[in-house]
Amino acid sequence: MEMRQPAVAGQFYPLRCENLEKELIRCFEGLEIRKRDVLGAVCPHAGYIYSGKVAAHVYATLPEADTYVLFGPNHTGYGSPVSVSRETWKTPLGTIDVDLELADGFLGSIVDADELGHTYEHSIEVQLPFLQYRFGRDFKILPICMGMQDEETAVEVGNLVADLVSESGRRAVIIASSDFTHYETAERARETDDEVIDAILNLNISGMYDRLHRRNASVCGYGPIAAMLSASQKLGGSRATLLKYAN
Repeated sequence: MEMRQPAVAGQFYPLRCENLEKELIRCFEGLEIRKRDVLGAVCPHAGYIYSGKVAAHVYATLPEADTYVLFGPNHTGYGSPVSVSRETWKTPLGTIDVDLELADGFLGSIVDADELGHTYEHSIEVQLPFLQYRFGRDFKILPICMGMQDEETAVEVGNLVADLVSESGRRAVIIASSDFTHYETAERARETDDEVIDAILNLNISGMYDRLHRRNASVCGYGPIAAMLSASQKLGGSRATLLKYAN
């Protein structure tokens, strides 16, 4: 069995299981676990000390699913433009299997089966301990790393995922891993993020891209967000809610 080893344990989150569990307890402290009928979500991927509490607001609302589809940006530049991992993923909390049936459904599409883009990438990995903390071991993942993030590609990938999920009959939740504005003053970051978030809340993919370009926004996972919106809408999603924002 091929194993994707953790790349950022001890950096973005604690390396030791007991310390990671303590950190996750801290992230969820004061939050009510209130499951909603959620198809898709956006979660940050900074170090847990910075964005863990924001991420916990999302994970506290997610329902159980057979498969969690995880779209993440490719920060390293390695691997295929859009790639799905087939390896079992390991974190300090244990292992998670990939939904190979769904992964095989990408054969011949824009999404390549390629591990290199995932090997050192943190954006998907940091989501996994949250899923393990909330749902134990009774789920699978579909990790998709996006180096190519243009609107056409993102929508195509999102539609592919929606079709695969529909055909399989899986209960699925789609998570886009993205931070928002980087390297700006808090005021400037908030102004830019408010505009981009407004487009997301209106499920307006083209509007989001327009605002990203106009504001020269440094939102790293805009392609994953667009793919999640595309898939969620094709699966019947019709409204969005902002759960938590912080910078």
